[in-house]
Amino acid sequence: MIDLKEGAPPVEYELTTEQVAALAAAKVVRMGPGPRPGLWKVRDNGYVGAAVIGGVEVRITPKTPIDRVLFLLGYASRPRGWRQEEVNAGEHPDLLPALAHAYALAVDRALRQGVLQGYREVEEALPVVRGRIREADQIRRRYGLPLPVEVRYDDYTVDIAENRLLLAASARLLRLPGIAVSTRKTLRHTIARLAGVTPPVPGQPSPVWRPSRINARYQTALGLAELVLRGASYELDDGTAVRVNGLLVEMWRVFEDFVTVALAEAFRPSGGRTESQDRRHHLDHGRRVLLKPDLVRYVIDSAGKEVPAAVVDSKYKISTGPDGHGADLYQMLAYCTALGLDRGHLVYAEGSAEPYRHVVHGAGIEITQHAIDLTLPPVRLLATVERVAGSILRNDVGR
Repeated sequence: MIDLKEGAPPVEYELTTEQVAALAAAKVVRMGPGPRPGLWKVRDNGYVGAAVIGGVEVRITPKTPIDRVLFLLGYASRPRGWRQEEVNAGEHPDLLPALAHAYALAVDRALRQGVLQGYREVEEALPVVRGRIREADQIRRRYGLPLPVEVRYDDYTVDIAENRLLLAASARLLRLPGIAVSTRKTLRHTIARLAGVTPPVPGQPSPVWRPSRINARYQTALGLAELVLRGASYELDDGTAVRVNGLLVEMWRVFEDFVTVALAEAFRPSGGRTESQDRRHHLDHGRRVLLKPDLVRYVIDSAGKEVPAAVVDSKYKISTGPDGHGADLYQMLAYCTALGLDRGHLVYAEGSAEPYRHVVHGAGIEITQHAIDLTLPPVRLLATVERVAGSILRNDVGR
């Protein structure tokens, strides 16, 4: 087993050639040769969680407390989301057992009032007419025979998308290592309660559901279930997919989602519109160099035209204060130039609480570095985001 901590120095492990090849293909960890053949220096590569890759169990503990990670993941799952006050990681120090525990509690709470039922459209051949006759199918398949009848009808059943999602997530967690015995017991009980629901088919996409008043009591469990099922595979930068028997999350993506969603919610009372990962802007007139800022805020100007008012980019690293991160500053300068803004904002995961401002020589563009302490309790963490949003709103006017 490889046991790592996010952001910690590399640890030496004995690995075979096959294990090294599997780990390198998954890109979950970074590796370098050790002091002798067969010994490798291994460190994290931005992921946290647990998985079995090439016969090696890899556990990566986040540097952020587990309950904060689950809080951040709630923002990553919005607008479906879950109610954070219902998510409890228990005493589990690792992400996978903690997430499984939180999911088991949420699904048990969701099913206490009974299994949700709903209408599902069914198409089948019956000896009697039910619902509507599918005339085209009847002629094509039955060649004029009156029976059986090809019909379409709405069936009131437990076999709906919400229950299929819970069943799929429960079954997957039971197959993963490191889950507590008490959690496994709850998961098996959940599967028994979902009798009559279609089991998941390997390789098929997850069921699609929509939040509503009817499924409100399910939504916390459904948000966690989607997260569990997303952990089944990962798409690498070259577009290839890697199947992973476990659950891993990229913390930089989690932080990016949290910053963009939390800031968008903080901006909402002030009007305007926010766009995440806005791909409509290019650095050059030939539109060959695509820009992808994490968040762009738009407002309506005096001429009634929607224009960019602020640009934000998140960085899952420590703010270095007055020295800044050169590459980050150059990137934000490009965003501001292309969007016609005289101010840009960088939001870091750690650093000085006081924002630092860089005024670009000869351009009149000001770039502000903000830092958010992820170890703060949720209320104080969101208060920090509100302060960052307030700072942006005070200056979100175009050049």
